[in-house]
Amino acid sequence: MPRIRATASRLFVPHQADRAQVRASREQFAAARSKARGAVPSRPRPSGKGADPELRAVYPAAGRPGPASARGGRLKLPAHRMTTATAAGAYPFLAEGGLGAEGLYIGRDVHAEAAFCYDPFVLYGRLEGFTNPNILLAGVIGMGKSALAKSLALRAVAHGYRVYVPCDPKGEWTAVSSTLGGRTIAVGPGLPGRLNPLDAPARPHGADEGDWAGEVRKRRLLLLASLARTVLKRDLRPMEHTALDVALDQVVAHTARTGRTPVLGDIAAVLADPDYLARVAGPTGGHLAGAAQDLAHALRRLIAGDLAGMFDAPSTVVFDPAAPMLTIDLSRLGGSGDDTALVLAMTCASAWMESALADPAGGRRWVIYDEAWRVMRHVALLERMQSQWKLSRGLGIANMMVVHRLSDLLTAGDAGSRSRALAEGLLTDCSTRIVYRQEPDQLTAAASLLGLTGVETQAVGALVKGRGLWKVAGRSFITQHLLHPTERDLFDTDARMQA
Repeated sequence: MPRIRATASRLFVPHQADRAQVRASREQFAAARSKARGAVPSRPRPSGKGADPELRAVYPAAGRPGPASARGGRLKLPAHRMTTATAAGAYPFLAEGGLGAEGLYIGRDVHAEAAFCYDPFVLYGRLEGFTNPNILLAGVIGMGKSALAKSLALRAVAHGYRVYVPCDPKGEWTAVSSTLGGRTIAVGPGLPGRLNPLDAPARPHGADEGDWAGEVRKRRLLLLASLARTVLKRDLRPMEHTALDVALDQVVAHTARTGRTPVLGDIAAVLADPDYLARVAGPTGGHLAGAAQDLAHALRRLIAGDLAGMFDAPSTVVFDPAAPMLTIDLSRLGGSGDDTALVLAMTCASAWMESALADPAGGRRWVIYDEAWRVMRHVALLERMQSQWKLSRGLGIANMMVVHRLSDLLTAGDAGSRSRALAEGLLTDCSTRIVYRQEPDQLTAAASLLGLTGVETQAVGALVKGRGLWKVAGRSFITQHLLHPTERDLFDTDARMQA
């Protein structure tokens, strides 16, 4: 039974009352209060243990009811409208919305807790600021960048793209190519594979025969100049360029009459014969004979040196542009610490592979340069890569360059040098930059080259295996790459480190 509470109103005395009236009012109020207290029957306090009824709650647990309550009420504010740009500034901690569900499945967007998909051919023309399909992938050893590159290649084939790997210096792509039904060409001392870099590519549909002959001649001259520059480790002089022009024209004219394809040995034979060169060159032949001596010795390494038999003979394989994947295994070269042989072989292999890339009817393709840091110090290869980077949109090619550190781009040459400018130009022409964890001493260089914010720089230094920072046309994502168990077994590069 609830306790009856007796109350008495507070005494109110008019301001104009005198002392006698105030005293009488006080006595009446005291008597009323005593009477009210006496009207409440006294009740003995309960003995024993238990809750005291006097301590029960006056108001419910939800708080004091009514509009004057400080708890339990609803806050009603007028509706407010704003644009998405204003909302992004007012609520800066919202996650990115992603790049859409169309494309290759990569993994999980860590911040948005959603699937992350990417396809450079899908994003081109649809995403603002996405000007080219080229990709830079950087990460220290053991963080999963090689697995990401192979996973992108495998999933690209599933979407109907073709993949070319012009240089596989460690032979890691052979198993991937075999699994996808592709082809691997192993080139090295004692191997049967032969690639003739002077092979004429197939004439594209609709190309004029005369114009295409001039294009083939230009490509062959660029290849010969690149090979000579790599061996001589200097730029060619004007007379040396002229000697290459004359020698190539004579060899092409002779092989056209005999019905065979020119090889590097034919070019070297003409350059090494000063009498023949002087006779066919006309009035300037005497000067060309002296300029051609260094060129003849430079090409000799590909004919009689450590690369003999690999690029100075007719090709033993035929380029199949319909193959889902084609890799060139150069793991037999470059193991001694001197990358010159590897660079020469990659130059010849790239020239041979360009026969399919030049065909506009070849479809959309991926070209992956694995371990690109090994060729950053050679201007000839950087020039070929830059040309392919610039023509990527017209040829329908997505180029991917895989390096360990962002500072590898700075080791291409001294500040202000042509090689340094070419390397930095490759980075500029990549709308997609994927950065896996970098060492603390590399964070400054990475932030400077990529324009990372302080938060992004801190995140790059703390990334775990398989997780990378994706910068796509100025938008940033932290993505966890997810592998299928079959992919994990196929891409495993730590087998020798495990018992």
